[in-house]
Amino acid sequence: MMSSDQIHRPTGVPPRGPIVLARVHALDGIRALAALMILIYHVALQTGLALQDGIAGALLSRLDVAVSIFFVLSGLLLYRPWAFASLTGERPPGSRDYLIRRALRILPLYWIVVVVAIFGWSREHVGDLWTWLKLLTLTHNYDTAPWWNSTGPPGLMQMWSLSVEAAFYLTLPLMALLLSWLSGGATGVADRAKRQLVAVTGVALASFVWTLVQFSPVGTGYMQLWLPRYGACFAGGMALAVVMVWLSSMREEVRRTLTRWWWICWIIAGAAYALASTPVTGGRYVAPSDLATSLAEQALYAVISISLVAPAALTSSPGLVRRLLANRPVGMLGGISYGIFLWQFIAIDTWYALTGQQGWTGGFAMNLATITVLTLLYAFISGELVEKPIRRRMSRRL
Repeated sequence: MMSSDQIHRPTGVPPRGPIVLARVHALDGIRALAALMILIYHVALQTGLALQDGIAGALLSRLDVAVSIFFVLSGLLLYRPWAFASLTGERPPGSRDYLIRRALRILPLYWIVVVVAIFGWSREHVGDLWTWLKLLTLTHNYDTAPWWNSTGPPGLMQMWSLSVEAAFYLTLPLMALLLSWLSGGATGVADRAKRQLVAVTGVALASFVWTLVQFSPVGTGYMQLWLPRYGACFAGGMALAVVMVWLSSMREEVRRTLTRWWWICWIIAGAAYALASTPVTGGRYVAPSDLATSLAEQALYAVISISLVAPAALTSSPGLVRRLLANRPVGMLGGISYGIFLWQFIAIDTWYALTGQQGWTGGFAMNLATITVLTLLYAFISGELVEKPIRRRMSRRL
């Protein structure tokens, strides 16, 4: 990270750390929405509804865009302290404390879910140390010939995206250092912000180059599960973090004017989602099989995610955004959203085992209601027993 003699505060710009880095409760609402979207998506697949012809099936089949929403949120929230430091000349966060916080935030509960899933549904692999090593270190995405037939073992099929997140966590300090260096020659917040926005746009474009490589000469499915594929979403979140800091340096009337038209972003997100629900993004529940549909899905999912998150991140005045996303019930769901994400396949598999149901046999509404209750119960209990105690200890020691 930068030493003290490398830090130069732009002239005339007062620090606004408490404002810029304050918790944005509307983003908790986005997190809750994304967690529920991915749960609905998985139940819709399990019951077969998302695979049926018709508008309902088409719309449900693209709720996996929630994963991209999580990636945008990670880019925004994790890069925000570095963006503030780089644009204002403040000291950047320490990489060591950041990495410790990330590890303590995601690994303990994840490890518990891995143990439950392996002992519950893959007992024949309990003695396989290689399987444990891959899963516990979140490196299972890099096994190009795993023993499981989907994106992960039973109960853990959604964890491929957590592996992508972990790769982003590890590379973010290096990206932040590079972005700070690229914008270091500018003398004001606006100039530094513009340079960083150009740089993160380059990161986003590089993710599409990765897709070109993935399909040269033919598609390579496992590359779909690696970090570069989702660079546009992470870069989009990082760009929003830069804009948040930039806006904080502007006059109040300018900020209000710029955020007054937030609803246009949600219209764009809705239109992009409708387009993504057509065959332009390929078949359902399968990775895009050709370059055109893969690029279309990649671009549309990035547009949907960034456009959905932007108003929650940038809108400075109370209104519909806060009423929808920053109310207490939604905030409570946002608080256990990580548990909702982790436990949902355990809940699905438990419910189907108890009821003797087979996959793709219908019953979407009833199954969704019951599985949602189970997932929320698991998430609440693990939140109280695991996540909250760890957060309290982190707040005291880091």
